[in-house]
Amino acid sequence: MVVIVFRTRLRAGVDEAELEGVGARMFQVAASMPGYVSYKDFAADDGEFVSIVEFDSLETLAAWRDHPEHREIQARGRSRYFSDYRVQVCTTVREYAFTLDGGRVEGAL
Repeated sequence: MVVIVFRTRLRAGVDEAELEGVGARMFQVAASMPGYVSYKDFAADDGEFVSIVEFDSLETLAAWRDHPEHREIQARGRSRYFSDYRVQVCTTVREYAFTLDGGRVEGAL
């Protein structure tokens, strides 16, 4: 499993409705790609946005990174939407889960 943490801050005056539409389209493209696992967005009180994206391998992540439509939106993000961003690509060292019904299970995700 590969986890991507994408942290952003928006430029002043960004058309948030436009950006929301772009984000919805990128979600559609990513979710249709082989190896896609999940995507979630969070907003912090200090104005930072965090997206967590999961792919099943570095190879499937590379295909997403290099997708032509994604490349175009990356460039638009730098030129129009973001004042700054940070991307962290992480591989899973260990994983486990807990549920009330099943308790703690190692490597069960």
